[in-house]
Amino acid sequence: IFAVSPRLERNGAISAHHLTNKMTWDGSYLGSATRENAQKDSKKIQKEYEDKAGRPSKPPSPKQNVRKNLDFEPLSTTALILEDRPANLPAKPAEEAQKHRQQYEEMVVQAKKRELKEAQRRKKQLEERCRVEESIGNAVLTWNNEILPNWETMWCSRKVRDLWWQGIPPSVRGKVWSLAIGNELNITHELFDICLARAKERWRSLSTGGSELENEDAGFSAADREASLELIKLDISRTFPNLCIFQQGGPYHDMLHSILGAYTCYRPDVGYVQGMSFIAAVLILNLDTADAFIAFSNLLNKPCQMAFFRVDHGLMLTYFAAFEVFFEENLPKLFAHFKKNNLTPDIYLIDWIFTLYSKSLPLDLACRIWDVFCRDGEEFLFRTALGILKLFEDILTKMDFIHMAQFLTRLPEDLPAEELFASIATIQMQSRNKKWAQVLTALQKDSREMEKGSPALRH
Repeated sequence: IFAVSPRLERNGAISAHHLTNKMTWDGSYLGSATRENAQKDSKKIQKEYEDKAGRPSKPPSPKQNVRKNLDFEPLSTTALILEDRPANLPAKPAEEAQKHRQQYEEMVVQAKKRELKEAQRRKKQLEERCRVEESIGNAVLTWNNEILPNWETMWCSRKVRDLWWQGIPPSVRGKVWSLAIGNELNITHELFDICLARAKERWRSLSTGGSELENEDAGFSAADREASLELIKLDISRTFPNLCIFQQGGPYHDMLHSILGAYTCYRPDVGYVQGMSFIAAVLILNLDTADAFIAFSNLLNKPCQMAFFRVDHGLMLTYFAAFEVFFEENLPKLFAHFKKNNLTPDIYLIDWIFTLYSKSLPLDLACRIWDVFCRDGEEFLFRTALGILKLFEDILTKMDFIHMAQFLTRLPEDLPAEELFASIATIQMQSRNKKWAQVLTALQKDSREMEKGSPALRH
């Protein structure tokens, strides 16, 4: 039992109109009839049909018999497929009339099927949304009542690690990230205010053409500082442009500008590097400004991030080499294909690592990557990269260098989170009984001893 909705009637009318255009017996007549009917409302058209059906001198037409079996009255140009031809045109052959009736009935059946399928899809989508919301609500209670009050003793337990993998609820994500990242630099809110005040003074100085140098900036030219500030301004305009919240006039523009400017004063030796704006923006979405600055500074102080943002080529190459060890271990076929096409890790890894996937993946998925990254550290960044490669292995093995590079630097926007995490879960970060940290340390030692001819990884 299926009731035909108003939306179905509209869909049926549209479909019939297109089909009628294909089977018209006279293009000029149909065109004029369509324009004429467009000016009449449905009630007038229906009345015309009833008047025509009531003429005693004319026997019931085939289309009237068809209507008795329909769930709704065809309207507008939909009905043309069932109508007799005008008197000034040859009568429609019985075979053609029968064909038109069958096609019209098929259109109605297909419209009903589409409507039913769409209703089932919406119902399933609603049920899934309710399930997810209930799961998130339960997780929030667990994090707030059990985990966060006992962070030091519970954060590394099996239960918490499993919850971490499933994704941290947005309402507690910022707090968990802050605790997981830590504050080894001992940055306070007062220090942030000092750095921000210096940044604002520097902006005023540069805007008025001042050339005075601060004592702590000795060795860093005014040109370098101005270039860094200009780069911040440019990068902010390109940070999550679809959200329209970080650009000039947006609600988070000043917060992002403040954090990046304060950091250039806190670490003038590093300055601003492209990609930092995405990391700061993600933190701003989950933390207050001062707390976001503390997390941002400590996060960038991690060995992997510092190697990339300070462009330490030697250390970056070591990270790439460690990545390739696990690449070959987990995906030997794809690894060989990459080698054959000379596709090196730097082509796709640099952008992923610089922005911690926040630019390359959908924001909600990137936040889930951050969740586990805060738990597992830099290793998970490279494990995620291998998970992405595994997920698209079949596609990538059929591509050449250009298409692989283009695909990996612009991943699909609808990348499913559960499929990606299932792919990541299959990646084993162990090679010859050595874990990530051991392989990386051995490669660093190997790099230092290379000149002596005693590579550490040979043992």
